[in-house]
Amino acid sequence: MRFTLAVLASFTLTQPLLAQEAADAIAPEAASAQASKDGGNPVTSENWMVTAANPLAVQAGAKVLRNGGSAADAMVAVQAVLGLVEPQSSGLGGGAFLVWYDAETGELTTLDGRETAPMAVTPTVFQDENGEPLQFFDAVVGGLSVGTPGTPALMEKAHRKWGTSNWQRLFEDAIALAEDGFAVSPRLATLVANEAERLGRFPATAAYFLPGGTPIAEGSTLQNQAYADTLRLIAQHGTSAFYSGEIAEGIVSAVRGAEGNPGLMTLQDLSAYQVKERPAVCATYRNHDVCGMGPPSSGALTVGQILGLLTPYDLAALGAENPESWRLIGDASRLAFADRGRYMADSDFVPVPTKGLVDPAYLAERAQLLAGDDALPEVAPGNPPFDHALLLADDISLELPSTSHISIVDGEGNALSMTTTIENGFGSRVMAPGGFLLNNELTDFSFRTHTDGVPIANRIEPGKRPRSSMAPTIVLRDDAPVMVIGSPGGSRIIGYVAKTIIAHLDWGMNIQQAIDMPHLVNRFGTYDIEDGTTAADLSEPLAALGFEINARDLTSGLHGIVISPDGLEGGADPRREGIALGE
Repeated sequence: MRFTLAVLASFTLTQPLLAQEAADAIAPEAASAQASKDGGNPVTSENWMVTAANPLAVQAGAKVLRNGGSAADAMVAVQAVLGLVEPQSSGLGGGAFLVWYDAETGELTTLDGRETAPMAVTPTVFQDENGEPLQFFDAVVGGLSVGTPGTPALMEKAHRKWGTSNWQRLFEDAIALAEDGFAVSPRLATLVANEAERLGRFPATAAYFLPGGTPIAEGSTLQNQAYADTLRLIAQHGTSAFYSGEIAEGIVSAVRGAEGNPGLMTLQDLSAYQVKERPAVCATYRNHDVCGMGPPSSGALTVGQILGLLTPYDLAALGAENPESWRLIGDASRLAFADRGRYMADSDFVPVPTKGLVDPAYLAERAQLLAGDDALPEVAPGNPPFDHALLLADDISLELPSTSHISIVDGEGNALSMTTTIENGFGSRVMAPGGFLLNNELTDFSFRTHTDGVPIANRIEPGKRPRSSMAPTIVLRDDAPVMVIGSPGGSRIIGYVAKTIIAHLDWGMNIQQAIDMPHLVNRFGTYDIEDGTTAADLSEPLAALGFEINARDLTSGLHGIVISPDGLEGGADPRREGIALGE
């Protein structure tokens, strides 16, 4: 089966089909519970739970779990559908981080499926002829921003390690939806309309999202035969069919042939790609271990630092509506982000003081900075314990929100938390001939390599993985999982996840209430407060404490599960389209 750049005929827009009709077509069995996102009530179940950003993807994962499959099996089915129905956020052309708790062994494992820089990149790839950083979207749109995709390899590695179901069958629902069509969701239609100019730059992308020059409409049915063909090859031959042969050739052709901004990827970059198994990073908080993905992700380290800095302070007594709680949370986040900007990057290329950054003694010392009664006038990186001398400059990079998150607990008690992305919404805007968008992950690197001669840890280098904020998290108590959580949202992911953990552990909220709770996020000094929510009541008190305030939309996509002796509770973010299902 050949893929060519003449892919336009593979995409078809037909008459409206309701999303629930499509869901019923692939999973006619009714699940026992579905998230009610308007009342703060979680889904409850006894055996298994899956929650993700689109009902069709959740239905596909639920069918796998209902048939006795593992959380790893269900993830493959969920991700295959997400790449079709939520293509702006994740897919085969992107990367992911996965955290796994094994019920049989009690072990925690993380898989790094982050994209890598092509071997041909140079330090100045995102600089102009004067050595100045390119404007962000000048770098993003086109082939130059595309890193070697890792998601397919991660899906396969997770299945090989923990899967119990037939690999080929895990793609059946996604293939059926791609061939028969799925209903364009309100969110996808809106995002396409808002992004029409950039999506229109490349013929294959325009043909899919803007047929006849018109953005796809909510409720219309979209077919993607090229994606179905790609999934069939992967189902039949494994991901070797993705990283070599015609799919790989199509990716390289699309990247290097992107008019106006061609990229550097080669077939050798694809064939050399490997998923890396890394030790989990854990931080202690309220007698729990909060565990996630270490470098090249900054997620677990920065979430862990925020929580560690808050440990000496009684947030439970202060309460969720107290400005003092948010003074502490906001400045703890600022201190953690200062360390993030200085020290965190791909540890295969840069020595990262991973243990020192979450060392309780270091965090206790830094926490003393929060003992005042108003906002810190300024913050600076600390000096975490480390066995190397470090001289690094602060990072200069921009990470915009998109991405998607999947949380699953299976019938055997295995737990999976996976955050998956193509980076910015619609990634590079380049569509591979195989029917999927390619990432713009390389723009997560700092566009500068040095400041005043001092190197930046997150500078671009051949084969390096860009720093991420993705924070797939599993919270344990007494070495057993009690919470699975994660979110999209660029660098605000860290604040979204930390807030949700605090809301559950300190303020006693159930998982849906904790997810629903309005966002207040402070990374660099300005408090982003979720517009149109009760968080606005805190604007004046926080301003009086010395914070700058910015009201804005904060569209997280938190999906979480709480595990208790009474069973499972699942929650899905009302800011997106996801649901939780369980039995």
